[in-house]
Amino acid sequence: MKKSIRYRACALAAVGFLSLGLAACGDDSDNDTSSSKNDSKSESSMTESTAASETFGDGCSAVPKEGEGSFEGMSNDPVATAASNNPALSTLVTAVQTAGLGETLNGAQNITVFAPANAAFEKIPAEDLQAVLADDAMLKKVLTYHVVGERITPDKLGTAGPYKTLEGGELTVTGSGTDYTVNGNSKVICGNVQTANATVYIVDSVLMPAA
Repeated sequence: MKKSIRYRACALAAVGFLSLGLAACGDDSDNDTSSSKNDSKSESSMTESTAASETFGDGCSAVPKEGEGSFEGMSNDPVATAASNNPALSTLVTAVQTAGLGETLNGAQNITVFAPANAAFEKIPAEDLQAVLADDAMLKKVLTYHVVGERITPDKLGTAGPYKTLEGGELTVTGSGTDYTVNGNSKVICGNVQTANATVYIVDSVLMPAA
């Protein structure tokens, strides 16, 4: 008798467990579908986020791999400070310091800087470069012409211009993907570099405002 009761109890428990198991399986199917959709959305968002944060261009190889001048290090500092830690931008930093624009650039919010690499300044005849460096008004005019008062993402870089600069003139950017040219002659050699307050596109020629 005791065995019969025990078997009956076990059978009922098994039926109950099976019912719960089937219900749970039905719920899992729904959850799996929902989870799959959520995972898909999450992966899509991650892909978009990664693409938006990636740097591009052959010139990026000149940026240090580690330390304050690396991409990660630069992202923690405002743009003038970040540039000062990057040896690929040392001539630009000297010009910014000479013009007294370091605090202005560091204090600005959500800007884009088209930063000439050292080699860009080497294209300018030495006498002409020294003349610009010695002329405070002209130097500030040239440097602020490289700054736009908004962050420009790569997907908008070649399509949403022309862009008004802090100098007052305009920049035009053509291209797509990872191939962009500013004002028809200055190539972006390292793009989408992030600092604490700016997006930086390193270019291979100094941009000159209209006379």
